[in-house]
Amino acid sequence: IQTHQSLQSLNTFGVPARADLVVATDEAETADWLRRNERPLRVLGGGSNVLLRSDPKEVILLNRIPGRQLEPYGEDVLVTFGGGENWHEGVLYTLERGLGGLENLSLIPGTMGASPIQNIGAYGVELKDVFRALRALDLQTGEARTFQADELEFGYRDSVFKRALKGKMLIVSVTLRLHRDPYRTHVSYGAIQKVLDERGIDRPTVRDVSEAVIRIRQSKLPDPAVIGNTGSFFKNPVLTAAEFAELERRHPDPVHYPLPDESFKVPAGWLIDQAGWRGKTVGNVGTYEHQALVLVNRGGATGAEVWDFAQQIQADVARKFGVKLEAEVNLW
Repeated sequence: IQTHQSLQSLNTFGVPARADLVVATDEAETADWLRRNERPLRVLGGGSNVLLRSDPKEVILLNRIPGRQLEPYGEDVLVTFGGGENWHEGVLYTLERGLGGLENLSLIPGTMGASPIQNIGAYGVELKDVFRALRALDLQTGEARTFQADELEFGYRDSVFKRALKGKMLIVSVTLRLHRDPYRTHVSYGAIQKVLDERGIDRPTVRDVSEAVIRIRQSKLPDPAVIGNTGSFFKNPVLTAAEFAELERRHPDPVHYPLPDESFKVPAGWLIDQAGWRGKTVGNVGTYEHQALVLVNRGGATGAEVWDFAQQIQADVARKFGVKLEAEVNLW
């Protein structure tokens, strides 16, 4: 255990915090250590979806378990990544081998092990669309367990790891089922088709879609290496028909996406923008000028200061539109 270590460089918001730290780089050694450990633990991956509001009292287990393996699976391919592998580097690894399925999820920060926890998604694709299985270690006993897709209870930015198994497992590997067809793509969501049209691409490959997504994300989202942030801070709220009718009463023609169950997804960034918060700064925290859904550390912000700013946004959006925003980031 490395005692009283700074976590500032281990969270993409760049807020200061300290804790005792253990770095996991091998499944077997980590399992053995867990069996002997008696202290409370928290798992940290890439630190891109967490807000450290104070110094954690638990030992921080930093997931850096490596691994990349390919296995033919009929016409598809199973790809297994170590839980500590960087997500975007893993996406590029699959594209370099002509595999599709992850291209819409390009440039999402974080680790492979974190991806199933909140069922990461972007541009009309979610992890559950390609997920096959994962291995995890019980943080109390060190025992290994394999989870199949139907055991994870995937939902919108949700899984069993955010509910019944929250804080109880370390994900050591993730297996995804990808396809070999370079032209099987999803381009109808967001600005992907527009970017492809601008580039004169009328029959895009998975690599073309990845490059379009990267271009879009870089134009809208700040680089955490330059300005501290965790990407989307709030979930896009899903409203019932009655709740959406109330929103329409308060604001004519709101941006929305009808869902199969007759509910409506409303972009949180649009709500925050309409409430007048885009580009606003209070103290050391603000919203990004090009995307109101992204909260940023202007320099020197604490986690408590970020959370106070986020709560001000929540209260104002609820007051103006009757919509409750829920944080997407994990609050520590």
